[in-house]
Amino acid sequence: MSTPQARALLNTVRPRDVVGKTRRWLASELIHELAVIDKKIKIADAELTELVKTTGSTLQELTGIGPSGSARLLGDIGDISRFASRGHFASWNGTAPIDASSGDQNRHRLSRAGNRRINRVLHIMAVVQLRRDTEGRRYYRRKLADGKTPMEAMRALKRRLSDIVYRRMVADAKAVRTGPGGHVGATLQSSAADPNPKVDTSEKSLPGPAEDHHRTPLLSAS
Repeated sequence: MSTPQARALLNTVRPRDVVGKTRRWLASELIHELAVIDKKIKIADAELTELVKTTGSTLQELTGIGPSGSARLLGDIGDISRFASRGHFASWNGTAPIDASSGDQNRHRLSRAGNRRINRVLHIMAVVQLRRDTEGRRYYRRKLADGKTPMEAMRALKRRLSDIVYRRMVADAKAVRTGPGGHVGATLQSSAADPNPKVDTSEKSLPGPAEDHHRTPLLSAS
């Protein structure tokens, strides 16, 4: 229920006793506070959108990543080139599966390690993709059809989305360094920036996390 809907519903309530009137007043105060918070969120989202654009990032073009998510990715990751591969990036953000095989059963479980803030961004991205008619939702359903549990299917989807974010950030970084009309690296329209999780990726766990490199800030667009 949105704030305007809550206010419209409250306007239909006309209590006559003191208790009812007090409850209505308290509800009205809560709705007013929510309206103020909604306004602050909209202002913050607009400011974050402009700040993200100045970096040359196109992360918000990916389904499930908004202003705060893209800002978090840029802020925590910095220079994406510090990760040698998409696998190292997945290990760092906690989406690389951990081998949990036993006997004849070949299983992987969700990692609880890694950067939890970035992991949450990817989790929200996965949830949004599942709510919409996306390739991510079709991929998730294919995993269920293959016999995966919902948790295992979600883990696989987050791993796939981690690859997509990695490719998009690599493409953005190359585009910023190359500049308009450049011939080195990928462009924003290249397949490396494909927003749909349909490119084949490995779901195997890594032997260990990526080496810890010093972060350098993402080059800003000039």
